Amino acid sequence: MINLSNLAVPVEAVQAGSLAAAARRLRITPMLASRRLAELEEEVGARLMHRTTRSLSLTVEGEAFLPHARALLEEEAMARASVRPLSAGATGTLRVTASVPFGRKVVAPLVATFLRDHPGLQVDLLLNDGIVDIVAQGLDLAIRIASLRENALVARRLADNPRGLYAAPSYLAEHGVPEMPADLARHRCLALTGVSHWSFLQGGKTLRQRISGPFTASSVEALHQACLGGLGVTMLSAWDVQEEVSAGHLLPIRMGAWEPERLAIWAVYPSARLVPPKVRLFIAALEERLRQS
Repeated sequence: MINLSNLAVPVEAVQAGSLAAAARRLRITPMLASRRLAELEEEVGARLMHRTTRSLSLTVEGEAFLPHARALLEEEAMARASVRPLSAGATGTLRVTASVPFGRKVVAPLVATFLRDHPGLQVDLLLNDGIVDIVAQGLDLAIRIASLRENALVARRLADNPRGLYAAPSYLAEHGVPEMPADLARHRCLALTGVSHWSFLQGGKTLRQRISGPFTASSVEALHQACLGGLGVTMLSAWDVQEEVSAGHLLPIRMGAWEPERLAIWAVYPSARLVPPKVRLFIAALEERLRQS
């Protein structure tokens, strides 16, 4: 029978990048981590990892074995969670991913209170504006802002994510205020890399307006800062601009009866299995935070 403590070593090593880092996560010594990995390789009858003092990588056999190791560890976690009431709290490390602006402005401030309420937990937050493979990265939860279709088995809708067009007062004073989507054709529009249209809704109608401008970026944060600097008009989430709008550094731009396509904030799980208490507790805290904003 495979020892689950041994299984955790290669899983954590791949995630952390080294045996030493895996040992820190597992709260064991590097020597014990190396010994457990050797025991596991003896148990399965194959070398799973190439390891030197400077690098670590999976063998072909290790690549094939890793998904099964993760599944076995998940099954153990699910089994323990099934008999532990939510009120009993949670332990271990919660690995979460979110976009850079949402993580910085919403998730990170929430973590301090969350960890005070649940001292048995640790949180590892990965901020990335791209789509992260949460299964491959060994993550427990992804917070995504998108137009996903609700599927209770793999994703949960947490809140609306209204968006709007914004510009700095200096830009609008120089270039005027666009009043309808068609007016955007003559304005400097700051968009994500590869985006050539913005979508607007009115009743049941959808309008795709072509846009262009002097600056595109793969990061919403970069667009936000360029907009603050007076470079042009951009589309941002309402929660992302509350402070700047209140201070008058950014002004909202209305498009008559047309509204930017609404997105939603989703909690996405790596599998459709029983959601562990640490994930349920964090989602409950995030939902409460979103209700207050």
